[in-house]
Amino acid sequence: MAESLIKLENIWKIYQLGEMELPVLKGVNLEIFSGSFIAIMGPSGSGKSTLMHIIGCLDVPTKGKILLGGQEVLESSEDNLAKIRGQRIGFVFQQFNLLHNLNALENVMLPMVFQGVSETKRIERAKELLDSLSLKDRIYHKPGELSGGERQRVAIARALSNDPEIIVADEPTGNLDSVTGEMIMEVLLNLHKKEGKTIIVVTHDSNIAHYTNEIINIKDGQIISAI
Repeated sequence: MAESLIKLENIWKIYQLGEMELPVLKGVNLEIFSGSFIAIMGPSGSGKSTLMHIIGCLDVPTKGKILLGGQEVLESSEDNLAKIRGQRIGFVFQQFNLLHNLNALENVMLPMVFQGVSETKRIERAKELLDSLSLKDRIYHKPGELSGGERQRVAIARALSNDPEIIVADEPTGNLDSVTGEMIMEVLLNLHKKEGKTIIVVTHDSNIAHYTNEIINIKDGQIISAI
């Protein structure tokens, strides 16, 4: 039986707007098992991006518990949270979030710098990842010289640089045409099937759902169904 990798217990996220409180997540309970491929779906303003940030330890809830591999994450210091993110979770964003003054190779190498990987190993790993994503001829190109699909593949290579067990992707096809979007989803599916990565995709695109093996529907800050 697959082990529980991420467990959220009674997660609330409340923003303070002056004297008014705005609850974005309301008592969310969610368990994600190792090796899952999950889509978190919901309309704009449903709380899905906030949920993604909390799953990825990019944000902390107002109250509730987060367990990662059975360990309570919120008891960690900010430094330790950053270490957890760096080692165990890779991020892919709709806007790619690549540094425009760095080429593809340098962008992929960057997360490894923060983990103390030697330069020789950083170069070797980054070249290997870019080659595996059919970007061997584009490694010295800067983001402005790449197509949207190429930029997203560089972003996926960067997410994989420290070999995380979890990939969190926020609308990874949102800025791409449908054909390129399908190609990116095939890349993620391949990582799930061949490398056993746990992949969590946040999307409003129902076409993406058929790539995944579980769909979490969220509305008004609450999970309304899990299929």
